[in-house]
Amino acid sequence: MQVSIACTEHNLKSRNGEDRLLSKQSSAAPNVVNAARAKFRTVAIIARSLGTFTPQHHISLKESTAKQTGMKYRNLGKSGLRVSCLGLGTWVTFGGQISDEVAERLMTIAYESGVNLFDTAEVYAAGKAEVILGSIIKKKGWRRSSLVITTKLYWGGKAETERGLSRKHIIEEIVRAMTHVINQGMAMYWGTSRWSAMEIMEAYSVARQFNMIPPVCEQAEYHLFQREKVEVQLPELYHKIGVGAMTWSPLACGIISGKYGNGVPESSRASLKCYQWLKERIVSEEGRKQQNKLKDLAPIAERLGCTLPQLAVAWCLRNEGVSSVLLGSSTPEQLVENLGAIQVLPKMTSHVVNEIDNILRNKPYGKKDYRS
Repeated sequence: MQVSIACTEHNLKSRNGEDRLLSKQSSAAPNVVNAARAKFRTVAIIARSLGTFTPQHHISLKESTAKQTGMKYRNLGKSGLRVSCLGLGTWVTFGGQISDEVAERLMTIAYESGVNLFDTAEVYAAGKAEVILGSIIKKKGWRRSSLVITTKLYWGGKAETERGLSRKHIIEEIVRAMTHVINQGMAMYWGTSRWSAMEIMEAYSVARQFNMIPPVCEQAEYHLFQREKVEVQLPELYHKIGVGAMTWSPLACGIISGKYGNGVPESSRASLKCYQWLKERIVSEEGRKQQNKLKDLAPIAERLGCTLPQLAVAWCLRNEGVSSVLLGSSTPEQLVENLGAIQVLPKMTSHVVNEIDNILRNKPYGKKDYRS
């Protein structure tokens, strides 16, 4: 199954800037980024087939394994597409931080644990992440129809015609482009990433007005310290037009993992030159307050019999509008630990959630607590 997602990027300097640095393209001039912002600040995510696979044998998604791990599946927004509530992302890791062998191991663990959603982007590791993902699927012989793969478009290459979402890149208009992609059989659904609620609503209105295909989901950052969009804006869109949330960074780029409790370790991501923004966030006054809150959350995790990362991921999953949470793991051990959040989800009672809210003190004012 292919899913296309079109997305407006409001912070190209941060995430896309990191991707270009990690792809050894840090020499790009600042005016390129500024021009992109002025152009429409748009990133499109497209879930493509990543080639035609003709394996010798087929290995379907094992229902027994999924039951054993307790993996749950939810509709992507109000569409008919069923996705695992935990997905595997490839940002930073595939083609960059980890070897191809580790990437294959991570995908195997995820797949055999019932994960059917894998997220990548054309800019990740300058395109290597997509290639590695497709190669692993072909090598493993997994049935293509058992997978949901998403990828993101915008920073396609250095040439002017290889960037953005103009007619030269896909088609001039995003909604028309995504409809074209789906009609051509290159994807089955499309959604947005880092768009505002107003932009998503506008896309939906345009699609309805011209008999085109509207978006089904929004890919948004969501974790203990980032709540406003997913808990305030997206629920309204979910109930009005059926747009669901596919969230990323449940551990806030590792901040919630606990490894930054006593500063920035030399081997951590925040110690890398291209992640100085993360280091600055951690050592800031707000960062120190967040670490203190994480220490206060630790007893809750201990009482529930889980780790702090598992508690954080389960907390994201408790939101009824979240279709899937994308995990980013660099080691098999980390992935197995994060997948264990499925077992913690039933323990996220209203009492536990209230305890967490009392510690965080950042719940959006006057809004309903959305839980599944």
